[in-house]
Amino acid sequence: MPDQDLSSRMRNEWNERAREDAGYYVAFGQRDQDDAAFFATATEVINNLEGELRRVAPAKRRAWRVLEIGCGPGRLMRPMSRHFAEIHGVDVSDEMIVRAREKLSDTPNAYVHVGDGAHLTEFAENSFDFVYSYAVFQHIPSQEVVYEYLREIRRVLKPGAFARLQFNGLSRAGLDSYDTWSGTRFASSEIIEFTAAQNFKLLALEGAGTQYLWTTWAKEPDGWFAAQQEKTFTSDTAQIRRITNASSSEPLAPCRGRFSAISLRVDNLPADAGLHHLRVTIGDSLGTVAYVGPPDNIHLQEIMVLLPELEATGLLPVELRWLDSPIAAPATLRVIPPGPIVPCLKAVSDGYHLTAGKRIETRTVKITLEEIERPHEVHATIDGLPVEDLGFFCVDPRPQRFEVNFRLPEQIGPGEHSLEVRIGHRKFPPVMLDVVA
Repeated sequence: MPDQDLSSRMRNEWNERAREDAGYYVAFGQRDQDDAAFFATATEVINNLEGELRRVAPAKRRAWRVLEIGCGPGRLMRPMSRHFAEIHGVDVSDEMIVRAREKLSDTPNAYVHVGDGAHLTEFAENSFDFVYSYAVFQHIPSQEVVYEYLREIRRVLKPGAFARLQFNGLSRAGLDSYDTWSGTRFASSEIIEFTAAQNFKLLALEGAGTQYLWTTWAKEPDGWFAAQQEKTFTSDTAQIRRITNASSSEPLAPCRGRFSAISLRVDNLPADAGLHHLRVTIGDSLGTVAYVGPPDNIHLQEIMVLLPELEATGLLPVELRWLDSPIAAPATLRVIPPGPIVPCLKAVSDGYHLTAGKRIETRTVKITLEEIERPHEVHATIDGLPVEDLGFFCVDPRPQRFEVNFRLPEQIGPGEHSLEVRIGHRKFPPVMLDVVA
């Protein structure tokens, strides 16, 4: 069992959040949302989960029994329930479960349970076809407790079944402790090592280095990983049919920067292929395999690869390997120099009520900027008044995306005010803020 003090602390603190405003702490978008607005905040996550369901035919999914870890008040369970015969949710907060029962009262195939925050003892071994979790492990203050949950997920999954799980992949540098809001973090290497040790086939590791590290795991039998290490294939086992940029259909990629990722379409990929054993080289450099997709309607599978920072440009050979052995004839990729860095102001919102947009309700402002090489050069003014104490936070190193947070100057009262942002000598067009108080 988990440490009883920690389990009680997680339950008590999440119960307090549920009583205060369950929707806000689950979706972190807006205070006092009605049900329609609250469930609408789930759209992006549902699209993510449904994208992975493409691994299995819809007719087969309709008979599935599914589990959500950390279901809260049922925000994801209600829309996900339409795909399955039965869906269960577990949460450490009994207050959240009370709200989930209310919101799911018209969903007859949904069932919710109070858990201890680390175990799934109420569920039998090999009893679920799919397990998923979002914005849960990132709030647990103990990495070992998360690992216990992950071992439990393996226990309750049926052989061959899979899980879609999200972790906080930000760096732990400078962090000495965690609480039940800002929980533990995981490096990609830790996910890779754990899944190998537990005989999971790792199919996706997306968003490395960000708060939203998404992973997909398939449960394999004991001894599976060791057996894969011994497998051998010939250089014509598979065939690379096409290579494009991962962000477009263009048959090229820059040697570095946000668009330096490629998508391979592969025929006859070995059935056990995953991130543990596939290797992709570009020229003399090793890429990072981040995703292995299901077969499409013409039986090709996508392999998404992040390029390393390449020095060479031009036509470079791309080789697909099983560990050190080629499994397909080399293909060719056109590698081009990177385009110029173009800083971009992507979004402005209230610092806490993220769905309020430019209506500033808490006297805090959040700016999202991309392609920012030198965040210390960011400056902001409101109606010409300089903004002090800008807080910078890198949320995604690949597009160099930063969140910049600040409080409004005391002189700024209610009404419309002009926000101006500049980076060095580059100025963005003014943004009008509607300050409420």
